[in-house]
Amino acid sequence: MAAMAMPPSSVLSPPSARLLLPASPSSSSFSIPSRRRGRRSGMAVVGDGRLASGALAESSGWQLKLPEIYEACTTWQWRGFNVNFLVKGKVAGDRLPVLLVHGFGASIPHWRRNIEVLAENYTVYAIDLLGFGASDKPEGFEYTMETWAELILDFLDEVVRRPTVLIGNSVGSLACVIAASESTGGLVQGLVLLNCAGGMNNKAVVDDWRIKLLFPLLSLFDILLRQRWIASALFDRVKQRAKSGVPDTKISLPVLVLWGDQDPFTPLDGPVGRYFSSLPARLPNISLYVLEGVGHCPHDDRPDAVHEKLLPWLSSLSKS
Repeated sequence: MAAMAMPPSSVLSPPSARLLLPASPSSSSFSIPSRRRGRRSGMAVVGDGRLASGALAESSGWQLKLPEIYEACTTWQWRGFNVNFLVKGKVAGDRLPVLLVHGFGASIPHWRRNIEVLAENYTVYAIDLLGFGASDKPEGFEYTMETWAELILDFLDEVVRRPTVLIGNSVGSLACVIAASESTGGLVQGLVLLNCAGGMNNKAVVDDWRIKLLFPLLSLFDILLRQRWIASALFDRVKQRAKSGVPDTKISLPVLVLWGDQDPFTPLDGPVGRYFSSLPARLPNISLYVLEGVGHCPHDDRPDAVHEKLLPWLSSLSKS
């Protein structure tokens, strides 16, 4: 099935399993979708995924500036493609590594308010998923959640080489969940989900194979429609996946869920939010905190609120 262009007025029907980027995404620009209900983010992003220069006009001691981020980045070869990544903090055996995975329309700079704080006590890795930021954007490549999950696991295996905590936002959270569910050899030590994209209403954390049956999800379509340089192909893979007999495995790792209650894409009072709210009472490995007045990207919207919950959780995990 050929890729279909997505005009803003398009009405999409699930399920979709592949995302195809056009040949020249770097020639366009867009704005990160609104992170809170009722307002738009003022953060401009150029086509290569980097934040526009005005976005970092106000800088604090804990906020990295763009030149610092770009100078610290290097590349890793994955299946013949260049993948951009950053390392901050001591790379030592006694330091717990964390890997930051961005969402749609974002890249490493979206973590600019978190990297330095985390690097005080942890080895921080941040990655540009293939197709975003400064990573390669190969023409005609099939961008699937499974592909990004494989990229994450290979990065842990070849670059980090130690058990790591995955921290993802939005679609990055979904990729992290799939990576954690497919991980072998203890590559993933914990999972942090920041306003995970939809689909979790179908028990994706508990029954991880259901992600592969049901994503990408209705709540994600609003985000995709705002990415003018993305074309999408819609494929029905539910029957194919259902016949594959994927085992009903469960993620038993420690999981921290942080949820902004002003998320317009996956609102707390929607099916996704309601499902997550029910998890801690049933699953002792999952902790959930609702962040009041915070939107879809808590780490960028209210980094202080995120760090208040994240740092103690990481500390307890590193001591266990």
